[in-house]
Amino acid sequence: MQNFKKTIQQIVGHRFFMNTVMFVILLNAILIGLETYPDLRAEYAGLIHGFEVFFLWFFTIEIILRMLAEKKLHHFFKSRWNVFDFVIVAGVLFFSGTYFISAIRILRVLRVLRAITVVPSLNRLVTAFLKTIPSLGTIMLLLSLVFYVYAVLGVLLYGDISPEYFGSLHLALVTLFQVITLESWASGVFRPIFAESPLSWVYFVSFILVGTFIVLNLIVGEILNNIQEAKEEELKEEKIEVSKKELAKITNEIAELKQLLLNKEKM
Repeated sequence: MQNFKKTIQQIVGHRFFMNTVMFVILLNAILIGLETYPDLRAEYAGLIHGFEVFFLWFFTIEIILRMLAEKKLHHFFKSRWNVFDFVIVAGVLFFSGTYFISAIRILRVLRVLRAITVVPSLNRLVTAFLKTIPSLGTIMLLLSLVFYVYAVLGVLLYGDISPEYFGSLHLALVTLFQVITLESWASGVFRPIFAESPLSWVYFVSFILVGTFIVLNLIVGEILNNIQEAKEEELKEEKIEVSKKELAKITNEIAELKQLLLNKEKM
């Protein structure tokens, strides 16, 4: 049994296994994209169904192997990404025998997201982003205050000049959202107001500078900081793993030396 588990662990940990899983995920993504074309879906319905059966069994076997590779079964569910993989695979397997076609399609699309669990760099990036969410609350509060102040100023300064953009608070907020995305803000919003109020450039330029500074520097900076922390955590885990292996090696050597000493004493 122990040898069987070691064999499974070697298979799951092998680079070829991970590359194969990644290839099948990409192939599944391509197939899902092709299914969005009704003509192709109708013409190659049999081939598409055959591939889907293959994907169903492949991912089922893959998740079983990964579960068997763990020292204990419940260790598999300690990782949130493993839980995510299990829910998707089990969900597709369960709904494949039912009439919930919409549920099957949604889960099949989500199966593409399993690339996150396979590619370490993607895993690290998403983990860093998820860690950023709690701190985003403070950043979004600051951004909301900036939006509110500029929206009120916009209504007071340009409500009469451009009521379609700054006629009320909610219109001003929508306009500022368009401005901060830099989508047609100059030709669509700024220039008509600038023709009536030459100093309006101060309002718009200052808002863009403040808004983009908050978005780019604070949010992106927080994500980069979390990515760095994730890398440091991985390095620590690798060092701990190496230390455990070295300790186990030293322990085995000591045990062998003790055995040799006992044998000499008996002689």
